[in-house]
Amino acid sequence: MSAPLRVPARQGGRFVLLTLTLVLLLLGAAAAGAYAWLKHAYLAPGPATASSRIEVAPGTSLRTVLSHLQAAGTIRDARAVEWYLRLTGAHVRVETGLYEIPAQASAREILVQFAEGRVVLEQLTVVEGATFADFLDGLAAHPHVAHTLRGKSAMQVMTELGHAGEPPEGEFFPDTYRFAANTADTAILTLAYEAMQRELAAAWQSRREGLPLGTPYQALILASVVEKEAALKSERARIAGVFVERLKKGMRLQSDPTVIYGLGEKYDGSIHTRDLQTDTPYNTYTREGLPPTPIALPGRESLVAAVQPEDSGALYFVATGLGDGAHHFSRTLEEHNLAVQNYLARLRSQSRAAAPKPVVTAQP
Repeated sequence: MSAPLRVPARQGGRFVLLTLTLVLLLLGAAAAGAYAWLKHAYLAPGPATASSRIEVAPGTSLRTVLSHLQAAGTIRDARAVEWYLRLTGAHVRVETGLYEIPAQASAREILVQFAEGRVVLEQLTVVEGATFADFLDGLAAHPHVAHTLRGKSAMQVMTELGHAGEPPEGEFFPDTYRFAANTADTAILTLAYEAMQRELAAAWQSRREGLPLGTPYQALILASVVEKEAALKSERARIAGVFVERLKKGMRLQSDPTVIYGLGEKYDGSIHTRDLQTDTPYNTYTREGLPPTPIALPGRESLVAAVQPEDSGALYFVATGLGDGAHHFSRTLEEHNLAVQNYLARLRSQSRAAAPKPVVTAQP
């Protein structure tokens, strides 16, 4: 019988050490490979070939969001992304809202978008010259606004906004407002209110000396009338100048848009002689001075025109009837009356030109 092989103690220790080292190297390589795979899952472009949208509701966990992204084909492996975040100690904050994910966006790019709250922005455009009622109607009809004001009167809305007793007309700046889905109507109105206060304050600071306007609110009223009268931006300052001259001379403004505003729902689309003669707080044919409140939401150009009117000496204006929105401005009543006659003549001529021609049928 041969003697058993004996390994010297020193050599046996080396063998164990080499074996342990080899195992550690293999484990390290496996760990490095696994980490590289997880990192690739996090940083590599996503599989989606087109953009997509995902809505994150309040309280939704990151794991749920990642699962939805994988189910939608936006990322390849939700678990791999989650493991990578755990290994790196990253804490991702997911803001609620509707997100549009670009095609081939990586998991990292998507999560950065979530953390920064770069949600899809809805928009609402309020045109210059619209009324406060128009603004409320636009908000009520918008499908992505959180409606809290339905059924409330205009004055109740002002109370909700913290401006109890303040007439709302004219106090909101007409603009395009962009907001995240489910933004409250009160929040959008607050933005518009604050914007108008800034614009009005800036205009008032730039006002011309000697105006018959004692307060910023009076300038706002005049700006609203200018906004409704002026079809051309280039005429705003000249129209404002006419009204300023009339105020200085104690003449009534005689502005049709103020009469229309005062008629409210009684306005049938045409202004009649009886309307001009029917007294209301807004009838500037029967009452002197400015109307009691603005009649619309004026834009920036009309605000500036009201405080920096053109000093042309004109006291009257009437549409030219040429179809371009322009007006003829007159210094005297005689000149104005002639301009009115020319305007009416053009209207009659246009009506005759638009009248249907008689059809002549050939007789057999």
